[in-house]
Formats: sequence, C-alpha cells, structure tokens
Amino acid sequence: MTEEPTGARRRGVRAGLRGWGGVAGMAAACALTAAVTLLPLSHGGADVLGADPAGRGSALPAKADDCADPEASLRPSTAGGPNIDAIKERGKLVVGVDQNSYQWGFRRPLDPSETADGVAKASAGRLEGFDIDLARAIAADILGSEDAIIFRAIPTNQRIAALDSGAVDIVVRTMTINCARIEQVAFSTAYFQAGQQVLAPKGQKITGYDDSLSGKRVCTAEGSTAYEAMEKNAYGAVFRDEHDGGPEDEDLLTVPNQLDCLVRLQQGLVDAVVTDNALAAGQAAQDPSVELKGAPFTTEYYGVATKLGKDDVVRRVNHVLDEYRKGPWMAAYDRWLKDDLPGITAPPQPKYRAG
Repeated sequence: MTEEPTGARRRGVRAGLRGWGGVAGMAAACALTAAVTLLPLSHGGADVLGADPAGRGSALPAKADDCADPEASLRPSTAGGPNIDAIKERGKLVVGVDQNSYQWGFRRPLDPSETADGVAKASAGRLEGFDIDLARAIAADILGSEDAIIFRAIPTNQRIAALDSGAVDIVVRTMTINCARIEQVAFSTAYFQAGQQVLAPKGQKITGYDDSLSGKRVCTAEGSTAYEAMEKNAYGAVFRDEHDGGPEDEDLLTVPNQLDCLVRLQQGLVDAVVTDNALAAGQAAQDPSVELKGAPFTTEYYGVATKLGKDDVVRRVNHVLDEYRKGPWMAAYDRWLKDDLPGITAPPQPKYRAG
C-alpha cells in the first residue's frame, strides 16, 4: 500500500484535477500520457503477453437463464495452476484498468506543493485509486511485489475483449457482476457494492431515473449496465446514437469510456448521464456544477474478472480478497472514496458456490 495522504494533500489533488479544466482536462491529460506509461491495448498484444493458445480458459460458462446468484464465486485457494504458473514465469501481472475515473483509476496530477525547485516529484502521473490499490495487492500476493505489474488502459466496451484476446490477465475496472457477464468472463467474489444513478447539471429539472428524463438526451457507456438499464426502460429519453454500434457510430450518446459522458455533459451535448453512483460521486466532486439526482435504482457488485476457465486465477484472487477485507479494504476506502461516497462501514461479504 502507498503512503496515506493527509487531508491537505487530498485537497491538493482535487484542486489539481479542477485546475486541468475539469474532467475534460483530465481526459486530455490522460490521453497524452497513456502512450508513454501504459502498454497500449492492441490486437497483437496477446502474443506479446503470453496468451494461451491451448485454450486453458475454455471452460463452459453458466447459463444466464439458470443464474440465481451471479456473485457466488469459486472458493479461495493459494494453490498454483497453469495460468498462475504462466504469470509467475512472465514475472508480471497484466491488469486491465481505467486511467480516468477519479478515485478509482486515475493519474495523479501535478501538485505545486509536491515540487522541489520546480521539478515535479515522481508521483505525478502515477496511476492511483481504489481499483489500482487492489490490483497491486493481487500482484504482491502472486509475484511478491506490488510493482510486478503492467497496467493496460482499456475502455469500458473493451473489458471482455481484452480478456478474451489474452491482452490482460485480469480486469480490475469497476466491472459489475451479472448473469449475462458470467457467460462471458469468470468473476471473483464481490469487492464493492454500487448502484446506477442519474448525474445531471444542478439547474436541470431532472429528479432521477423517472419520467423527468422524457425527451432528454442521456449518455451511457457502451457495454455498461447503465446502457442495459436504459434499454429496459428509458422513460422516454433519447439514449441511442443514430448509427449506434455500426461503423458510423457517432459516439455521442453511447460512448466507449464512461468519462466521455461527463465531458459531453459539460459541453452541453447531453442533458444527463446514467452510470454507477460510485463513479458519479467522484465526478460530482470534481465538477461542482453537476450532482447526483434521485436515488440509486439498482444494486450492483464489482468483481475482478478473468477469462472463462481460468479457475486457478479466480481462486487466487478470492484468496487475496479474503485477506484484503481484513483491513486493507477499509484503508483504501478511507483514502479514496470516503469523502465523496460516505457511509460505507465494511466491504461486501463473499459468496461461494457449493462444492
């Protein structure tokens, strides 16, 4: 775990983010640094990262129509296995993360108080956040060092594809466990509880996920549970692009990255955003002109994802989470999330499958 920041330092980080020109500036800064400090996500990455051509991640998934408790995962174990062995042989854990979700996975901005003789400290630009701390804990358990890790920035709509291609070993990126997804990836036990909520400017006459959205332009991320919620009931809102999902997709109302929605909201291109309240709370903290509307209208749990059939990885991650819940989890919550998402007193308890 990294050093616990003081309150003044936390305020400096937040001020620095606002000093970039809000979330739009943050997104631009992340884009500028990604190519230098993160491995790019590419179709050829599977060969470089040791993807498994033998198909060791090919077990048959559970069926969604038989799914009663998607959060139930495999029992924890410290035993090895072909996929854990491959990670150890490589010497690095490759993790798909976000780099522009404030307090979850984001780049520390330059804080003037952290400079010496005009030279920025090494912490500037470092990936930090709740998900990043968890990813480092997993690397430390498997490989003996939290720095034995390669972060690979992936957009919301490429999380599953990155696992399927072998571009990453695991995804730690505010990814909701649900019945549809357990057909596509294997999840750990839940490490955070969240819920979908509406984010909109303070002056908008939007009261939440209700009829007040009628006729409004609502932005969601492609492949997100927010988009699935709008598909089920949009309350008369416009939430699909004209060429949604096709080669001419406008990426205005449905976007690759969730943060893109907030940028469009700031630019006046959309009227509201639907996303996880855990993410929206951090965005509202960055931009005082927006706020959460109404109450969360779903209950969702985040899990660490890996490729189907990589049971040894799932069991090892569940072992890490068992230990993480005993103290490090609350420390990470207090550091990253408590100010903007108060009231949480404990992590979600694990659920395991029978047998």
